[in-house]
Amino acid sequence: MGRLRIFFIDNKTLIIITFVGIVLIALSIYGFSKMDSFFRDRCMAEIPIYIIVGCIHAAIFVYMHLLVYSGFRFSRNKIKANNVKVFFKDVIGLEGAKREALEVVQLVKDRKQLRKVGGKIIKGILLMGPPGCGKTLLARAVATECDIPFISAVGSEFNEIFVGVGASRVRSLFKRARSYASAHGACVIFIDEVDVIGTSRSFRHGFGETNATQNQLLAQMDGISSGKDNVIVIAATNADEDVLDKALIRPGRFDRKITIALPNLREREQLFDFYLKKVKVAPEVDKVRLAKKTVWKSPAEIENIVKEASLIAIRKKKEVVDMKDLSEAMDRIDLGMETNLDMTPRELEMTAYHEAGHAVTIYLMHPNDDVFKVSVKSHAGTLGLVYHVDREQVYSPNKEHLLADIMVSIAAYIAEKIKYNTTTSGVSQDFTTLMSKANNMVWKLGMGNNFVGNFSAIPSEQMSQSLKEKLNNETISIVNSCYTKVEEFLKKNWDAVDAVAKKLVEVKELDFDEFEEVMNSVGKKKKI
Repeated sequence: MGRLRIFFIDNKTLIIITFVGIVLIALSIYGFSKMDSFFRDRCMAEIPIYIIVGCIHAAIFVYMHLLVYSGFRFSRNKIKANNVKVFFKDVIGLEGAKREALEVVQLVKDRKQLRKVGGKIIKGILLMGPPGCGKTLLARAVATECDIPFISAVGSEFNEIFVGVGASRVRSLFKRARSYASAHGACVIFIDEVDVIGTSRSFRHGFGETNATQNQLLAQMDGISSGKDNVIVIAATNADEDVLDKALIRPGRFDRKITIALPNLREREQLFDFYLKKVKVAPEVDKVRLAKKTVWKSPAEIENIVKEASLIAIRKKKEVVDMKDLSEAMDRIDLGMETNLDMTPRELEMTAYHEAGHAVTIYLMHPNDDVFKVSVKSHAGTLGLVYHVDREQVYSPNKEHLLADIMVSIAAYIAEKIKYNTTTSGVSQDFTTLMSKANNMVWKLGMGNNFVGNFSAIPSEQMSQSLKEKLNNETISIVNSCYTKVEEFLKKNWDAVDAVAKKLVEVKELDFDEFEEVMNSVGKKKKI
């Protein structure tokens, strides 16, 4: 009976129109049968004209209605459950998040036993994390594993220019969810981008539409009865938890918060394995290396890399995607299209030595980074680049790591100076990076020689000028110390810098294997 009632609610308008249409057709046929032949023929001739005129009038009315009252369209949209078939095995990675979600699945499946002991199903789950990491997919998997209906909405759909429409939409959403829950035993409501309607409320300038919508959401979640309704609200946001209203995330509403993190090395390898199966790839494509090269990339970004690589392969009229295509896809996504600048031989050579200084210092000195590509091809205004990333995510880099970053940044300047006894404007961004890191080490992280503490937390007007000078002198001291070490290092390993630069001038770009081959040719091996 429950499912029949839902079918009638979903198709009520169609059923009524069909019934009325049948009655009118029957009456028309009866009326025609009682008319004289002359009047019957006349009516039959006039009917098409009436239909055409009526359609024109209806079209004008609908157009004017949509133009003037478009805000009301949303409140009249039908809310239906989506037919989703996404299982936990289809969600790659997210092992910790899946474990927490699995508990919710077990509670839903064992809801009868749960009621016997007086327990309650979790009302709300808040999924937090960067975009493109699988929050929506995980919510769909919960509904699929529980074998219950899944109703989805986006936070922006609740914001309308007409007061009351958002709150009305929330009421309709929960009313339909309760109907599905009564028919199927439970129901999942998924609200994506909940921060649109869930930000901290403001009462300074009246009772706005967003406030009204959020208050209605709070009231509806309070009205959920775990023993009767079995409606579970899953919300997703890319924003910090602090952005959301405290009333929304208190216990009793969103009882559980699940953080969705970026994939680790093993999960990225699994993602590449999954997406590369959808395209034809060359046998030499190394999924492990691709996983190492995409530290801090989301699943959506990895999927995009594979898609872009396949497009590049098609443009080059290749039958398979190879490592060159995947590498070029990463450059295009991160840096934009390659721009063919007509550099002079001198400028090209200086750029090559600039990038060689970076690359050799990373390869031989940095404790955590690997060099995946060195290039003197221009992208987005840059004359060259060194593509280097962590071997694995480092969430809290130590002092040695930060000092290595500074030395890598200053290495290009020193390489130019050693070779040409002059430098270019290309070091500007390098200097900005290294000064920022050195400043943070002294002012915020207590990594200077004489001072410990976060001095940026002290208001500037409360600090003496002498203390500021001492802190700034420590920042300069760190930079100068790194400069001395890198200068000595590059002079000692100049044969490697020279070999890499000359090869870059010749071929314009070196991938990991090619760069490592050049380094090995001069007897330089990375210390692991």
